[in-house]
Amino acid sequence: MINFYEEDIKSHLRNRRVIKQWIKDIISSYNYSTGNISYIFCSDDYLLNINRQYLSHDYYTDVITFDYDENNIVSGDIFISVDTVKSNSEQYSVSYNCELYRVIIHGVLHLCGLKDKTPEDAKIMREAEEKSLQILRSQFSIDDF
Repeated sequence: MINFYEEDIKSHLRNRRVIKQWIKDIISSYNYSTGNISYIFCSDDYLLNINRQYLSHDYYTDVITFDYDENNIVSGDIFISVDTVKSNSEQYSVSYNCELYRVIIHGVLHLCGLKDKTPEDAKIMREAEEKSLQILRSQFSIDDF
C-alpha cells in the first residue's frame, strides 16, 4: 500500500491514484512487489531535523529514504522536502511537478537497490529516474511537467 502524508506543509500532489500505479509499475520492473510505502511531504526544517536525528547529517536535502524491505517486498518511509523540491526546480529550470515526480521515484529507486553515492552509481540513478519519468509521461499520460 502506498500512502501520502503531509507533515507541516501542503504538497499539492495531484493525480495520486495514477502516481501510485506508476510507482507500483516501476517497483515491478525491478522484480519486486510493493509493500507499505509512506511518503511524508514536509518542510526543509522538518527534514533537516530527521537528517540530524536519524542520520547524524547536518544539512538540507530533498529526500531521505528509510528502507524496510523484506525479501522481495519493497517497503519504506520516504520523506520529501517540498521547499527543496521547489528551489531545485527553479535552479534546474524544470517545473515543480517534474522535480516532485523525480524525487518521488528517486526514493523508490533507492528502495529497489539503486545507490547514488559514487559518480558511477549517480549516473545509473539519473538514467533510471529519466526512464521512469518517460514512463509516467507516455504510459500514464501525465503532462503537467
